[in-house]
Amino acid sequence: MPDALISDTLLELENHFGAVSWETQVIRGRWRHEQEVYADDLMRVVIDVEDLAEHRQFLSDFKEGLKSRFHQMEIYMTTHLIDVI
Repeated sequence: MPDALISDTLLELENHFGAVSWETQVIRGRWRHEQEVYADDLMRVVIDVEDLAEHRQFLSDFKEGLKSRFHQMEIYMTTHLIDVI
């Protein structure tokens, strides 16, 4: 995965939301699709934002662009409510 693509992606998120965090460790994955075995090097990106419809829409649209950018069939995005104490 080219470093420039990752850097561009992180910068886009930072520019849109004002901050972004990511893990530097590589998460390795293997999976099957239609009898083909795939191997991926994955990374985790964290964005802390309010649960607003506009944020969800941005991320939904962004995800589709990421699938194309990184040549992926799917990209998992999850949301979690967090109470900061």
